[in-house]
Amino acid sequence: MTRRNIVILGSTGSIGINALKVIERFADRFKVVGLTAYNNYRLLEQQVRKFRPSHAAVNGSGVDYLRRHINTRITKVLNVKADIDEIIRLRSVDVIVVAMHGSAALRPFLTAVRTGKTVAPANKEALVSAGNILMREARRHKATIVPIDSEQSAIFQCLAGEDREHLKKIYLTASGGALLNISPARFDALSVTQILKHPRWKMGKRITVDSASLMNKGFEVIEAKHLFGLDVDDIEVVVHPEAVIHSMVEFTDGSIVAQLGVTDMRLPIQYALTYPQRWKTGLKSVDFTRLGRLTFQKPNYKKFPSLALAIDVGRRGGTLPAALNAADEMAVDAFLNRCLPFTGIYRTVEKVVQKHKVIDRPSFTQILDADQWAREEAGRLIKER
Repeated sequence: MTRRNIVILGSTGSIGINALKVIERFADRFKVVGLTAYNNYRLLEQQVRKFRPSHAAVNGSGVDYLRRHINTRITKVLNVKADIDEIIRLRSVDVIVVAMHGSAALRPFLTAVRTGKTVAPANKEALVSAGNILMREARRHKATIVPIDSEQSAIFQCLAGEDREHLKKIYLTASGGALLNISPARFDALSVTQILKHPRWKMGKRITVDSASLMNKGFEVIEAKHLFGLDVDDIEVVVHPEAVIHSMVEFTDGSIVAQLGVTDMRLPIQYALTYPQRWKTGLKSVDFTRLGRLTFQKPNYKKFPSLALAIDVGRRGGTLPAALNAADEMAVDAFLNRCLPFTGIYRTVEKVVQKHKVIDRPSFTQILDADQWAREEAGRLIKER
């Protein structure tokens, strides 16, 4: 395998940090050519010094800071808002990791698939909001999308070499999050810190909160719908607390193929970077003799109404998923800043979704407009509490 040139959009988040760990392990086979961040310019500085990319981008005052503190003869420093496309379009790039947070990844993701490169998305919000457009453009420009999200990576791996016409159903597994065994009567009494204690994964704050409400699993249903060309009703969520099976695929003959592995994001990240090859990860294997048992249960939609809401939105489509995502982003941020109780997240998002006027076959601009409208509406509702 020839050396692969990598761009990481969002290198200072948990996915970006783990991607760099994978790259460091195979320093002779990977070259970082671009790194971007938003506000964490000090960590970006450390990453630039270590990996010496040709390009780096950051927001606002971070641009001047980086230009003063790194060797700009080696690394060109750009503004992440204005110039990110310059990094994405570098001709030498082989793989673009989309690890940016939230709907800020919408435009960069679109630019990435239009390069015709391998795109490795860890950001699900872009596919939730504009999946039809992103996948259409990926096909048009012959881009290869290898998802990093553990569940989507599992499905992608289960489908490797299979005829998609034989795909019958996807079983999307969910650990159940921090609230699986807690009564809903206690939800609003729990602190932000308690909600952020995920039993299996170490993730960013928003995705951890959304995992607690199962909204994140609803987003993954919409994401899988677009990635694998299925109807929402062909995707079944199964709660699997042990988080050993990362998802399963059922074929028309009744055979079910599952992908299992340790709960470490470096595994799906490495697969995306090395696809279609597999390299040794250095991670521990699953010890089946110590697992004891693997359990499964149906999700409690009454206890976790966000999951039901997201699935309904995914079934409806149009601009509604963009409104759902934007409203949730605002509501979760309000919860993290102690401006909303935990159950207030769902109530806020539900009201925004109910009020949204859906456009069935939106343009990219209309999706962006829906996102902006939902943010403003959610912000108004939060202030009126």
